[in-house]
Amino acid sequence: MKKKLKIGIVGCGAIGSSLAKTVSRDLTKSAKLAALYDLIRDKSEGLSLKLTGKKDLSVDSLEKLIRKSDLVIEAAHANCSLDIARRSIFKGKDVMIMSVGGIVSGFAPLVKSACQANARIYIPSGAIAGIDALKAAHLGKVSKVILTTRKNPLSFKGVKYVQDKKIKLDKIKVDTVLFSGSARQAMKFFPQNVNVAGILSLAGIGSQKTQVKIIASPSALRNIHEIEIVSEAGNVFTRTENVLHPDNPKTSYLAVLSAVAALKQILQASRVGT
Repeated sequence: MKKKLKIGIVGCGAIGSSLAKTVSRDLTKSAKLAALYDLIRDKSEGLSLKLTGKKDLSVDSLEKLIRKSDLVIEAAHANCSLDIARRSIFKGKDVMIMSVGGIVSGFAPLVKSACQANARIYIPSGAIAGIDALKAAHLGKVSKVILTTRKNPLSFKGVKYVQDKKIKLDKIKVDTVLFSGSARQAMKFFPQNVNVAGILSLAGIGSQKTQVKIIASPSALRNIHEIEIVSEAGNVFTRTENVLHPDNPKTSYLAVLSAVAALKQILQASRVGT
C-alpha cells in the first residue's frame, strides 16, 4: 500500500483552514494532516481542536512542522513565504506556495536549491484563468502579457499607495485607473494584488515585462481579473469574476479551490491540463 503523504500547513487563516479541512476529511486515502503552525498559537490549536478534538496537530515552531511533513503548504503571508520555502527545501521537503508574490524575486535561486535537495515547488494558479495557456505559449515567443484588475474602490481602503496619492476612494463614481505599470511595481504598491501578478510573472515573461493595470470600479461587486496574452502561438484573453471567500473577503474563493485542485493533482496518478 502506498504511503500517505504527510502534509504540514503554515498559516491557519481562511486559506490554511480550508486546506486543512480538505486534507483531513476528503483526502484521507492518500494524505495525512501531520502538523499545523501559526505565529498565533491559538489559531493552530483551535483549528486542530475543530478537526480532531485535540490540540495535537498544533506545533510551536516551523522547524517542528517541517520535520513532521513531506509537503509543506505555505498559507501565511508574502513577507515570510520565501523563508518558509527556503527552510523547507533545505530539509529536502516539497513545498506549495500560496503567497506567490513573496517568492518572485528569489525564485531562480529557490529552484536551484530545490534541484540540489531533490525537492519540488508547487504553485497553484490561484484566482485567475489562463496560466496553462501562458506556460505553453511561453515555450515560443510571448510579446505581451497584460493584467487588468477591477475592484470596488473600498477594496483599496488602507493601501499606502492610495493614501500617498491622496485618492478619495469614497468619491470615485466612475471607473478610475489607480495604477498602471509593471507587475514588479504592482506587487510593491498593491500587496493585495500580489499573488495574481506574481503567478503571471513566473509563468510568463517576468515581473518587469508583465504589465498591470488596477482600476477602482464602483460597479464591481466582485474582484475581476482580465488577462491578455499576445504570442506567436496565438492571442488569449481571459476574464475571471471572483466570488469572495466566505471566511475572508480579502481572499478569492477560487484561489482556495485552486490550491485544493493542485493538491489533488499531486496525489493522483493522472494529470489533466498543462
